[in-house]
Amino acid sequence: MVERKYMGRVSPILLALLSFGFFFATYNLLTMIIHNKASNLGSWETDGLDSSGELKPKYHVALTATDAPYSQWQCRIMYYWYKKTKDMPGSDMGKFTRILHSGVPDKLMEEIPSFVVDPLPEGLDRGYIVLNRPWAFVQWLEKATIEEEYILMAEPDHLFVKPIPNLAYGSQPAGYPFFYIKPTEHEKIIRKFYPEESGPVTDIDPIGNSPVIIRRSMLEDIAPTWVNISLRMKDDPETDKTFGWVLEMYAYAVASALHGVRHILCKDFMLQGELTYGKIGEWRFDKRSFLSAPPPRNLSLPPPGVPETVVRLVKMVNEATANIPGWDTLTSGSDQE
Repeated sequence: MVERKYMGRVSPILLALLSFGFFFATYNLLTMIIHNKASNLGSWETDGLDSSGELKPKYHVALTATDAPYSQWQCRIMYYWYKKTKDMPGSDMGKFTRILHSGVPDKLMEEIPSFVVDPLPEGLDRGYIVLNRPWAFVQWLEKATIEEEYILMAEPDHLFVKPIPNLAYGSQPAGYPFFYIKPTEHEKIIRKFYPEESGPVTDIDPIGNSPVIIRRSMLEDIAPTWVNISLRMKDDPETDKTFGWVLEMYAYAVASALHGVRHILCKDFMLQGELTYGKIGEWRFDKRSFLSAPPPRNLSLPPPGVPETVVRLVKMVNEATANIPGWDTLTSGSDQE
């Protein structure tokens, strides 16, 4: 079994990802998570070298997506910031792939490096489209030519704030500990998929599959189990009701533990804000307001008093939309219409 290590807090200069997937930026309601203290491992190396002075291996950035407008506009912004940070000092970022699980090419194939895979058979996801994510990774890993030894599993709603070094240490993948993934608080449910002979529930990391940097060969082993656990969890009414929209995240955590894999928990891998569902303040940005079309260019900035991280988010979105050609004219759907 691989031992897990904890990375402590690091300087803000090393903050790696800003996700707007989990929050509504709402004036008077939102606070961002920022860590300022030094890491108990020193710091993330930012010169491309590991502790022995050897060049650290590159990782391939991979995300799963659909051809829906909601997914497309997020992917375009995400890819813009990938290109901007990829070659900065301290980056171990390799190539990029949008794994498109709609089954057919779409109108972003020339703009973003993409690999088309099949969705799950009709009806199998039961309306929970995220179940296609593990199945998409299985197909991509089996069929694609991937040069890098490591994979960063990301999502369309992630923005690169700083270039990310390879945080994985050999056979130990690196992940982000989510405050709402709590395996020990759901032991009765977890035991349906992680029997006692597999080990204590504390062996299950409080993570999802993203963001995670992992050796490619290790992900090839875990991904089929991740698919099976996801489908089994969705088929179990109690599990489905309890885990809800984070079911697939729990499935990855359980699948990893079943393979004896523990993750380095990097608390500064990502920034995220408070969950403020259903709350609207004096100023608001919610990605779910743009399900059928992209947000307009030049979004208004938050008023004074809003955390600087939120202001930065909006500025990053505005910069991307101002520089992406055809931002307002791209239509969704496949290229086979």
